Amino acid sequence: MAAGLRSIISLAFVLAIGFLLVILSCALYYNWWPLLVVATYILAPLPNALCTRCAGEDDVMSGYYNSGIIDAGHFITGIFIVTGFCLPLVLAHAEVITVPAMIMSIAGGLLVYGTIITYTHFFAHQDDSF
Repeated sequence: MAAGLRSIISLAFVLAIGFLLVILSCALYYNWWPLLVVATYILAPLPNALCTRCAGEDDVMSGYYNSGIIDAGHFITGIFIVTGFCLPLVLAHAEVITVPAMIMSIAGGLLVYGTIITYTHFFAHQDDSF
C-alpha cells in the first residue's frame, strides 16, 4: 500500500513539473500561445474513454464486433497527442513563439504524457478479484 501511495505522489510531482514547464514557457517569454497545448492534454484521453464505454468492453464477445469503435478512439487520441507535440514546433517555425519556449513546452508535454502512460500502465490494469 505504501509503494502505491509513493508512486502516486511521485507521478503527481512529475505531472506538476510538466504543467509548470508549459506555464513557464508562456510566462517567461511573454507569449501565451503555448498554453494551447494544455487543451490537448485535457482532450487526449477523452476519445479512448468514450469509445471504450460505447463499445461495451465488458461484453464477452466485444473483441469480435466492437473493435472499430475502439480503433477510432485510439486514432483520435493519437491525433491529439501528435498535435500536443507538433503545435509548439509549428508556432516556433512561424516565429510566433521563441525556440526556448518551444523546447520547454515540448519537455512539459513529454512529462505530462509520460505521467499519463505510466499511471495507466501501473494502475489501470490491476485486477480486483477476490
